[in-house]
Amino acid sequence: MGAAQSQGSGTGPWYDESTTHRFRQGLLPIGGTYAVPAMDDGGTRVGTSSDERMNVDKVNSMPTDLLGREYETFPAPEPLRQHGPARIIAMCNQKGGVGKTTSSINIAGALSQYGRRVLIVDFDPQGAATVGLGINANTVENTVYTALFDMSVDPHDVIHATDFENIDIMPANIDLSAAEVQLVTEVGREQVLASVLRKVRNEYDVIIVDCQPSLGLLTVNALTAADGVIIPVAAEFFALRGVALLMQSIEKVQSRINPRLEVYGVLVTMFTRTLHCEEVLQRIYEAFQGKVFHSVISRSIKLPDATVAAAPITIYAPGHKTAKEYREVARELIAKGIVP
Repeated sequence: MGAAQSQGSGTGPWYDESTTHRFRQGLLPIGGTYAVPAMDDGGTRVGTSSDERMNVDKVNSMPTDLLGREYETFPAPEPLRQHGPARIIAMCNQKGGVGKTTSSINIAGALSQYGRRVLIVDFDPQGAATVGLGINANTVENTVYTALFDMSVDPHDVIHATDFENIDIMPANIDLSAAEVQLVTEVGREQVLASVLRKVRNEYDVIIVDCQPSLGLLTVNALTAADGVIIPVAAEFFALRGVALLMQSIEKVQSRINPRLEVYGVLVTMFTRTLHCEEVLQRIYEAFQGKVFHSVISRSIKLPDATVAAAPITIYAPGHKTAKEYREVARELIAKGIVP
């Protein structure tokens, strides 16, 4: 499952082939599928004439999303010649159960298969990302809590390699729940995490901070350390209600602490083909316009199955539609320059 297998050749485990046509498939927000013709190592469509290559299926077969945007397609990225410094992304929403941890793990899994070195920082006292990558947080000696408050501890000693190539994790457990109180008296309390990540940033291409569902000091630390934010929003009404508060917190951090902080996008999760989900999705498009990721993550039993197996779905079930959706998110991040 190494990066060398995934790059350029079009034969990686996530590449879909049919008997008559070779296409990569991805889901549209509301209905149908779009198809991206297969590419060879030089970026040329396979099995088509030069005239056909001039027309990338735009006339009748390329649909649009609910914003009327022509549905973009994102090619498999080229391998990196060198790694670092990392782009730091905070996966943030104070509403619980919207797919923050699931998206952190699976976007990391997709990016790792495209040869990107990823560090996940579990910044939630529940330690779900830690468990979701097969590490027993209750038995590890050092966690992100140790790195925050013990200056004698090297952050490298806190990082654990996972069973998956190119994915490391800085684990968390219930000890982190005490950090909110301890940070109150810390000098430069909003920048403690940033000082920790500064020491390991050059060794990774992406650092994903999986935030807890709150707007407390831990989340402010994550926003201060981050270059940008991805906001997972479940396709349900209650998930919409708190996004305005989150945006206010992001704007405060931008104006007072971290002016480089960007909103990279809103990732719609847990989508099903119901009238309610479609109405919520329309509201999200209206509120965030071009900031909504093209790929929408469907609700699927395979996601909890992958969690039980302690593996990203892109590795656990690489041919499943949800794995394809997360790979499309990863390609979009790379194509837009958000991720190296």
